[in-house]
Amino acid sequence: MTRAHIINRSTLPGLVGVTIVVAICLAALLAPLVAPHGQGDLVGEVWAPISDAALLGLDNLGRDMLSRLLYGGRITLFIALAGTVLSFVIGCTLGLIAAVSGGWIDAAIARVVEAVMALPPLICALVLLSVLGTSVPILIMTIATLASTRVFRLSRALGGDIVALDYFEAARLRGETLTWLVGFEILPNILAPLTTEFGLRLCSNFLLVASLSFLGLGIQPPLADWGSMVRENAVAIGFGGLAPLIPAVAIAIFAIGVNLAVDWSLALRSQQRD
Repeated sequence: MTRAHIINRSTLPGLVGVTIVVAICLAALLAPLVAPHGQGDLVGEVWAPISDAALLGLDNLGRDMLSRLLYGGRITLFIALAGTVLSFVIGCTLGLIAAVSGGWIDAAIARVVEAVMALPPLICALVLLSVLGTSVPILIMTIATLASTRVFRLSRALGGDIVALDYFEAARLRGETLTWLVGFEILPNILAPLTTEFGLRLCSNFLLVASLSFLGLGIQPPLADWGSMVRENAVAIGFGGLAPLIPAVAIAIFAIGVNLAVDWSLALRSQQRD
């Protein structure tokens, strides 16, 4: 099978992935306009089944699951996206500075990053949030700090490859500043792999936010998010209820959509190289 056939076969799943991600993001963004109720409104009996009045049923307090799913996706996606963007700002800045500077600067930054990476991310996040609290800014900073270590290693490796090339050495000999070297000689040439990594980090951070909320150290009531919705309604499983499965399926669908979109971008990059 030729590479072109492989690319064509990846197109449909890629479009499906992009459609899923865009649809979920739009639904979350427009939550105040399309949600039938407020995220904290009590509208019926506890764990009422799916009906015309409640398209996804009600939760453990009698709140509309559809409304809470829309509002919950909004805040979960915001924290994951903000944490991912900030992690790339931190990781790329430190990684490219280390790649260009080399020597003791590179070694010092790398040792600190390796020390952080030696700790399991979830356990490290639980410790930090237990000490610092669970406000939205603290959640974003915690996620960004942990995710930036992976971004640092990638950007440092990519930057190191560029630093070894002749055109970069020519720019250095011209007397270009560190800002110029990073911003105009390295960054434009590594955007493609960084874009792919952004999608993977977004998916990973989204799952981390949901995991922290499920464990009780993420978004706190009365705000809704998908991880806490699974935790709050977990007891319903014993009674045959679907309430905890709805946010769990939403988490899975978003993760699948992001991965399909990332795979498509990798296939397109492979086609462009050929």
